[in-house]
Amino acid sequence: MTNLTKLEFVALDIMGKNYLSWILDVEIHLDAMGFVDTIKEGNESSNQDKAKAMIFLQHHLYEGLKTKYLMVKDPLILWKNLKEIYDH
Repeated sequence: MTNLTKLEFVALDIMGKNYLSWILDVEIHLDAMGFVDTIKEGNESSNQDKAKAMIFLQHHLYEGLKTKYLMVKDPLILWKNLKEIYDH
């Protein structure tokens, strides 16, 4: 099934080729939505804000990455995992 909602920017490629531009786009959009703190260490974001940030992040991941991180509920954990893999 294809994703019917238009992306604000290109989804993160499974190989991470666009990781640098992707993280910059994510940070800008999360900041504009008021959820940038959800990906910061020591944040005290509400569960609702974390859920909204996760929806946004999942929406901008390549399908294979969505499946891999399906059980992750905290945007900070997802953010750290992706950084570990792609931030060389």
